[in-house]
Amino acid sequence: MKKIYLLMACMSIQFFSHAQKNKLKMDSLSYSLGILIANNLKQQGFSQISAPDLVEGIEDTYNGKAKVDMSTANTTVQRIMTEKAAKDNVGVKEEGEKFLMENAKKAGIVSLPSGLQYEVLTMGTGAKPKATDKVKTHYHGTLINGKVFDSSVDRGEPISFPLNGVISGWTEGLQLMPVGSKFRFFIPYQLAYGERGAGADIKPFSALVFEVELLGIE
Repeated sequence: MKKIYLLMACMSIQFFSHAQKNKLKMDSLSYSLGILIANNLKQQGFSQISAPDLVEGIEDTYNGKAKVDMSTANTTVQRIMTEKAAKDNVGVKEEGEKFLMENAKKAGIVSLPSGLQYEVLTMGTGAKPKATDKVKTHYHGTLINGKVFDSSVDRGEPISFPLNGVISGWTEGLQLMPVGSKFRFFIPYQLAYGERGAGADIKPFSALVFEVELLGIE
């Protein structure tokens, strides 16, 4: 989710008060800010907004009379967005769960208590990384329908990163791999990008598939 604090920042531009000397200029600024706020909200999926309540919230904040604090407002927005994402992407969630359920029945698939599944393509003989290690990998990531969303293999450039700085499915899975191994991971949404998704391709509640080769521990 794009930070809702952009809206809060727009509400806080009190330093423009000197523009009251030029009402036309101030009206133009206010109207333009309204356009920016509305477009930002639409991009985040808020298709139905009560304009009077929105204006009241802005005015109350400016006047120091907000009826709820920032933390409560942020929690409310996040809760509503999560509920909307679940409703809009119920099919994605169900498809992912069905895929993983069927996949678990296949020969060679190991299912872990967390929900992570993996298949050993090549078993290396090197050391296994710890969660605090930095690792060097080649990977190929797809949706469950086979669509590629990211691939260091396609780019021809391995990537290094702290193992505790990626999605939890990777953090858990790569600790099972000796250096030199290549595994295929089947990652439920809870261990991937969760209820929010990532970018245009990875929708909320998406299960993901990664082929990962562990090249080294740095």
